[in-house]
Amino acid sequence: MNPASTDISSAAVSAPASLAAWRARLEQRELQVGIIGLGYVGLPLALLFSAERFRVVGFDIDARKVEKLNAGQSYIYRIEPEHIQAAQKSGLRATSDFSEIASVDAVLICVPTPLSEHRTPDMSYIVSTMEKIAPHLRAGQLVVLESTTYPGTTVEVVVPAIENAGNVLAVREPEQVGVYVAFSPEREDPGNTRVARKDIPKVIGGLDAVATEMAAGLYNSIFNRVVRVSSPAAAEMTKLLENIYRCVNIALVNELKLLCLRMGLDIWEIIDAAATKPFGFQAFYPGPGLGGHCIPIDPFYLSWKAKEYDFSTRFIELAGEVNEAMPYHVLQSVMTALNRERKSLRGSKVLVLGVAYKKDVDDLRESPALTIIEMLQHEGAAVSYNDPFFAHVGHGRRYSLNMDSTPLNRVPEFDCVLIVTDHTAYDYKKIVAEAQLVVDSRNATRGIDSPKIARC
Repeated sequence: MNPASTDISSAAVSAPASLAAWRARLEQRELQVGIIGLGYVGLPLALLFSAERFRVVGFDIDARKVEKLNAGQSYIYRIEPEHIQAAQKSGLRATSDFSEIASVDAVLICVPTPLSEHRTPDMSYIVSTMEKIAPHLRAGQLVVLESTTYPGTTVEVVVPAIENAGNVLAVREPEQVGVYVAFSPEREDPGNTRVARKDIPKVIGGLDAVATEMAAGLYNSIFNRVVRVSSPAAAEMTKLLENIYRCVNIALVNELKLLCLRMGLDIWEIIDAAATKPFGFQAFYPGPGLGGHCIPIDPFYLSWKAKEYDFSTRFIELAGEVNEAMPYHVLQSVMTALNRERKSLRGSKVLVLGVAYKKDVDDLRESPALTIIEMLQHEGAAVSYNDPFFAHVGHGRRYSLNMDSTPLNRVPEFDCVLIVTDHTAYDYKKIVAEAQLVVDSRNATRGIDSPKIARC
C-alpha cells in the first residue's frame, strides 16, 4: 500500500534473483498465501490478504472451522458471513490437509502459545504445526511465525524443525537456496474499532536480509507501514515489550486501586484527572484481573527465558503477581458486600455478568471471570452467569464449568450480581434497580447512585 516501504534495503542489494522474482509475482498478485490457524489472528489476516486479491488457503485442525468457512459462515463476532463470502470470491478456502502447504508461496503461522500448568511456555502448537508442514516445504517459500513467544523461538524451534525434515534448508546467507524464515508478531486487539487493522504497523525480523525484504513486501500489501528490525529475536522481544508494558501499568493501577479503596478515594476519578496531562502520562484502568491471549502470558514467557541468562525479571514478575491477585480481591469484595447484608457467601446465589476477558468480544482466553466463578463455587456459592456473547461455557484448558447463560430477567432472584465484564449491551441502571446487591469490579455503574452498589 505504501510502495516506499517495500524498497530493498542496502543490506539486500546483492540479494539473489529470488527476491526480484518474488516482488514481481507479489505485484501481480500471483503469490498464494497459506495461513495456519484460523482464529482471532489468522482469520482477520486471511481476510486482509483476500481483500487485496491474493489467493489464500487457510489451514486449521478444527474441522468445524474449516466446514463453516467453506460454507461462507463466520464463527467470530464482528466478522460477518458477508466478509467470508467476499473473500471466497477472491479464492479464500479452508482445509485441514497440510500437504497443500507445498502449493503456497508464503506460510504464515498463527497458532496459540499458551502457558503450561507450571507457567512455562507451551510450544506444543508450534511444534505440532512444524511437524505437519516441514515435510511439504520447498525452496523459495517464505515461512513467517506470528505467534507471540519468547525471543529465540524462531531460531530455536522453527528453523530446526524445517531442517530436521531433511528436504530443505532455512536460508541464512544470500547465496543459499532454501526456505526463507521470519518472525512478525501479530498485533490484533479484539473489539478495537478505533484503529483499522491495515493502520497497525507490522514489525518484521528475518533470519537473513532477503527473508526480511520478502516478508516486508508481502505484509506491505495489506498494511500501510512495515517496520524492519535486525532479527527474529528482536521482533519477538518487541511484542513482549508491548504487552509487558501494559501488564506493568495495569498492575500499577490495580495496586493503587486497592490503596484508594482503603483511603476512601475514587481511583477512576484520579485516573481521569491525571489523564488531562498532555504529556508524560497514559491512562490505564484497573479491573478484576488480566485476560486475553497475550498480556497475562507474555511476562511468564520472558521470565522463563531470562533464567537461561541467569537473570531475574523481578519487576515484571511482581507486576504479574499483583494482577494475578485481583480475582482474590473480587472474591473478598463479594464476601464483604454480602456480610453487610447479613448473608454468607456459602449458599448465596451469585450472578456473574460477563465472562469474556474484555467488553464486547467473544473471547474467553485467560478470562478472569472464569477464575472468579470457580473461586466463588469453591466457597460454596451457587453461581450463574450471563454473557451476550456466550450462550454456553463448557470446558477449556484451565476451566471446566458446563454452564448456560442465565437470562437477565432473573436478576431479582440473586443475592448478588457481580459485574466482571462491562459489556455495552447491559442496561446497568435497570440491573441496579432490579438487583438485591451489585458488586462492580469495572466501574460500570459509575454515575448511578444507589446503596445497593459496592464498587471494588
